[in-house]
Amino acid sequence: MNNADVAWMLISTALVLLMTPALAFFYGGLVRSKNALNTMMMSVDALGFGGVAWALAGYSLAFAPGTPYVGGLSFALLRGVTLDPQGTIPHVLFMAFQGTFAVITAALISGAIVERMRFSAYLVFITAWVLFVYAPVAHWVWGGGWLATLGALDFAGGTVVHVNAAAAAAVAALVVGSRHDHGRQAMLPHNVPFVLLGAGLLWFGWFGFNAGSALGANAIAGLAFTNTMLAPMATLVVWTLLDVSRTGRVTAVGAATAIVVGLVAVTPAAGYISPSSSLMLGGLAAVPSYFAIIFRARTRLDDSLDVIAAHGVGGTVGALLTGVFADRAWSGAANGLVGGNAGQIGIQAASIAVVLLYSGVMTFGLLKLIGLVLPLRVAARAEALGLDVSDHGEEAYAEGDGAILVGPDVMSAVSRTVGSVTTERGRA
Repeated sequence: MNNADVAWMLISTALVLLMTPALAFFYGGLVRSKNALNTMMMSVDALGFGGVAWALAGYSLAFAPGTPYVGGLSFALLRGVTLDPQGTIPHVLFMAFQGTFAVITAALISGAIVERMRFSAYLVFITAWVLFVYAPVAHWVWGGGWLATLGALDFAGGTVVHVNAAAAAAVAALVVGSRHDHGRQAMLPHNVPFVLLGAGLLWFGWFGFNAGSALGANAIAGLAFTNTMLAPMATLVVWTLLDVSRTGRVTAVGAATAIVVGLVAVTPAAGYISPSSSLMLGGLAAVPSYFAIIFRARTRLDDSLDVIAAHGVGGTVGALLTGVFADRAWSGAANGLVGGNAGQIGIQAASIAVVLLYSGVMTFGLLKLIGLVLPLRVAARAEALGLDVSDHGEEAYAEGDGAILVGPDVMSAVSRTVGSVTTERGRA
């Protein structure tokens, strides 16, 4: 074992864990105030349910010896996950680092179904999703599975994390259905400073996400760290220019989104490309994601917080451009198109397509099975009042005496509130 590597991986694990509360702020600021806590709790509780699922069986399915398609159960319940070296760090630390990836990936999906999915159904879904979708895909790419054998390059999760989560998000948005107000009224972010805070904390945590994926305090970690800094900077510049040319204004939500898109795009490439290539990659990634958001707003698909545009499109572009810019001189891995290996783009495209298909089909099946036991979405009156009260018995911004209702009092309070509103409208 190498003490410097251990120290860096301890820090990286903590940084990636921070990304999930950061996502809570990013997503929470983008929704209406009546759903702020519910949206943030979708990320916070992913730390518990997704993390425990990972420890019990997900890690084993992803990284234990098995078939090319899924790992075995030799690491289930963390058996055999000890202080013995995994590379140059303790096996138990490697498991913890990988677990933070599983958690944030599951939490990303929530952005497509906020403000209407029942919280209990969501928790069951992400627990099952970590086990049956995320873990097998992680095994394919990082656990010695068939995509790794094919030669797919994914340094820190372009396909495993972002394309995977975006495919699930698209299917979940379709299965759960649109919000009742979607397309009828503007649903504006209630706290833009929260969005900026979340984006900043995500960027900070992403240094552990990408540079930590080198699994040591080494030159590749330094390369990934630098690329994680440069690519979002270029995305932010191009996004700003697009905003100015199109609307004459630069929005804070757009800037925060640009940062996330740049981070997503550089994730699969961070340890494989040169810093100058990361600037080009970040700038190029801004364009398709920017116009994907505009296009989505004109459709009936209620991807509430644009998970598809930011993570799906951004992750796809990043994975494909990894096949363009990958440089053996910097990483020791395969060359991409610029290095004379045009076939790498085809390998990248195939891995994207397979993950999209598998994640989409499995997500559809899981949601339909869960729907046979639990309602997937809240009642219309609870949606109108807001999920903070209906699902949690709390308010992000309490009025009056700030009283908080818990337990069975919650639904009676919802009924009284809706009834009172109806009565007052009748009198008016």
